[in-house]
Amino acid sequence: MSQEVSNVMQQLLRGADEIIPQSELEEKLKTGKPLEVKAGFDPTAPDLHLGHTVLLNKMRQFQILGHNVTFLIGDFTGLIGDPTGKSATRPALTPDEIKLNAQTYQEQVFKILDPDKTVVRFNSEWMGPMSSSDLIRLSAQYTVARMLERDDFSKRYAAQQSIAIHEFLYSLVQGYDSVAMNTDIELGGTDQKFNLLVGRDMQKAYGKSPQAILTVPILEGLDGVQKMSKSLHNYIGITDAPNEMFGKLMSVSDDLMWRYFELLSFREMAEIESFKTDIDAGTNPRDIKFLLCEELISRFHDARGAESAKADFIQRFQKNAIPDDMPEVQISLVDGMPIANLIKEAQLCSSTSEAMRMIKQGAVKIDGEKIEDPKVVIEEAEPFVLQVGKRKFARILNG
Repeated sequence: MSQEVSNVMQQLLRGADEIIPQSELEEKLKTGKPLEVKAGFDPTAPDLHLGHTVLLNKMRQFQILGHNVTFLIGDFTGLIGDPTGKSATRPALTPDEIKLNAQTYQEQVFKILDPDKTVVRFNSEWMGPMSSSDLIRLSAQYTVARMLERDDFSKRYAAQQSIAIHEFLYSLVQGYDSVAMNTDIELGGTDQKFNLLVGRDMQKAYGKSPQAILTVPILEGLDGVQKMSKSLHNYIGITDAPNEMFGKLMSVSDDLMWRYFELLSFREMAEIESFKTDIDAGTNPRDIKFLLCEELISRFHDARGAESAKADFIQRFQKNAIPDDMPEVQISLVDGMPIANLIKEAQLCSSTSEAMRMIKQGAVKIDGEKIEDPKVVIEEAEPFVLQVGKRKFARILNG
């Protein structure tokens, strides 16, 4: 392997989970020709979060290296609904929902990708005109046995849960996208590995050179456990206001911070390693986390917004300032209310069980005083400030 290809592979391996097969990607790079690189996104939600940008960052890397990058919007596959990781048939989107979400995607991805070097395509271009006989021929390229090798399908089959026929088509259509686009490299999250491999098989079936595959890890959300997801309320949206984004990032644990640096930052790994050395030498991890916040907020907003958000964070949280613009919530406490129920009623947690967890973590305060007893009943007559975590406040009015 030449030194140039070796250097490129070192860059591509950063933040990658797996390259399949690595030897084939190296051979493609040795040709020196711009490669056709794609990643597909189903417009299932109107907004992107930092978890999505792990893949977008890798696309940007290929652009910088001089390759042709296509952002593929799966408007046709969106009609099917991606069954990945689902324990039941996923509801399909309506054409109007897909159109609206796809427009939002296009507006947001260019915060990372170079618009002059990005091709945006829709897989309805080739799937829409496909006849029923063409679809049957496409379906003939794969077996039910192979489909049932998918982890989510095999679990549902073993549990005697229904699997709709159209769900099998999702992988086939995604695989055919690579045929239609003559893809050299397809990128995707680790949860898409099966579908990406189908793309290789489909290209072989249609007499084309198979694509190499590069998968990226799934980014953990703010809880540090489950993947970042809007439905789990543990996400940071790339359109979140600077102050909100700063506060959320600062709530990330010191250990998880390093994973965010590796997968989200554009800094060299050598510099990130030097930050670890600095902390070992006594630097406050908070100050290193500030650097991550400033970089990401500058990327999705601007440097001025990042500076303002940092100043606001220091003012409010490091000096224990209570915000003036918190919501006021009127709750009857005449007969008293358990603290966990109060937190849920004030909409500072989505459930009493979540509220109990926050109390046990020492993250709940009333007028600045930490609540340590999860069974305490609140009977306050005067207004008071209820705080959950570092960023959630509500002024409680007895009524």
